[in-house]
Amino acid sequence: MKIHQISADHLTIEKIDEIITRGYKIELSDDAKARIVKCREYLDSKMNVSNRPIYGVTTGFGSLCHISIDADQLSQLQKNLVMSHACGTGERMPNEIVKIMMLLKIQSISYGYSGSKLDTVQRLVDFFNNDVYSIIYRQGSLGASGDLVPLAHLSLPLLGLGEVEYQGKVITGAELCQKFNWKPIELGSKEGLALLNGTQNMAAFGIWALIRAGKMLDWADRIAAMSLDAYQGLVEPFTPAVHRVRPHRGQMDTAKRMRTLLEGSEIGQLAKPYVQDPYSFRCIPQVHGACKDTYQYVKSVLEVEINAATDNPTVVPEEDIIISSGNFHGEPIAQPMDFLAIALTELSNISERRIYKLVSGTRGLPSFLVANPGVNSGFMIPQYTAASLVSLSKQLSTPASVDSIPSSQGQEDHVSMGANAATKLWKVVQNTERVLAIELFNAAQALEFRRPMKSSPAIEKIFADYRRVVPFVADDTVMYPLIAASVQFLENEFINN
Repeated sequence: MKIHQISADHLTIEKIDEIITRGYKIELSDDAKARIVKCREYLDSKMNVSNRPIYGVTTGFGSLCHISIDADQLSQLQKNLVMSHACGTGERMPNEIVKIMMLLKIQSISYGYSGSKLDTVQRLVDFFNNDVYSIIYRQGSLGASGDLVPLAHLSLPLLGLGEVEYQGKVITGAELCQKFNWKPIELGSKEGLALLNGTQNMAAFGIWALIRAGKMLDWADRIAAMSLDAYQGLVEPFTPAVHRVRPHRGQMDTAKRMRTLLEGSEIGQLAKPYVQDPYSFRCIPQVHGACKDTYQYVKSVLEVEINAATDNPTVVPEEDIIISSGNFHGEPIAQPMDFLAIALTELSNISERRIYKLVSGTRGLPSFLVANPGVNSGFMIPQYTAASLVSLSKQLSTPASVDSIPSSQGQEDHVSMGANAATKLWKVVQNTERVLAIELFNAAQALEFRRPMKSSPAIEKIFADYRRVVPFVADDTVMYPLIAASVQFLENEFINN
């Protein structure tokens, strides 16, 4: 059994991918436990000696911050916060996102700036290690004060409330406590805020998207290379001298990758009677490269976020301060997630254009990639499906982060809408994966019409692996299972590589 220790060490996107996909258990390091305990003890002592109100600890929340709360009501205040904020609606959040969300919440609290009790954090660890998934709904967060609504649903089962999925069944939080012989957590002062303030819902979707996007960007180059050879495209646009004079990192890396993927291709060595390809082939380095540069930027921002304390107030025992501020505001990641959605939409956009060219009946390929067009429609309609997906992604790429609707009687007068950016991005990732799968479906079909000539060893290896899953289509057949199999092929490659 693999164990990941929650500590102050930098948490990366790659490490989260490993933890989630390889079934790691987690545990709090001794250092993390000490930081949590130290912060909690400091907060308790501060409350005993200070007469000044502390937001959300000895006061109400949001626009109710002017109302003082008696000491004997502080625990009920925090429980009421969790219950009253669980107002999610819509479809359930996928379990894999919930698991990332739990990991990020544990990581954030473990830095010792949140004031949580150790038993509360440990219960979240127990949820993670026992594959307990809080039932969370995708809609309801404004992205400031953090992800209040989804984090409330995450936290309800800690109190024996709400619902969870455990071993494939939905049960109540109370039933879960009985099953594990757990006592519901009694929240101390500030703990409800520590659990609910924060950006872990947004960030979880963002991390999932980055994990998928990194693998999709890799496969987009491979699929594009197969499409280019199947279209008998030119390799000259990938010449190093071209990209040295416009040295964007992603562009240079993509041109180099295309040269490597196509090295040794018989088709590529053919003399061509034309001097230019359509942009969707000729400009692969410029478009794929820009998407990669965007990915790297968004990755750098999200890695800062997941290694941060994002609740409110911020408790800093070392400096003897408790400050109500705005680290829960999702703007730093809302804008980048909108940016990543745009990049991935462009990745699917150029992919769909290559699909269109492959079925267009040019460059010696048969119309719609079928030997007997007319009686057979061949690959006419997969392009329609890809076009539909791309159009939807374009609509989803309208930035969410430019919007704000005031809440809490105007106290929370500017919000990030980062959760909407995150869920839109989640949909764009899925759309892009499906478009790339359809391009691969078309590219493999087109390559067969170049036989007996071969593509490069790298492309022929991909082709052979793909043909074990998706066959050549000689005559019209029911297409949707083949598209589904193509999507599954990519998903399996994402998992295994």
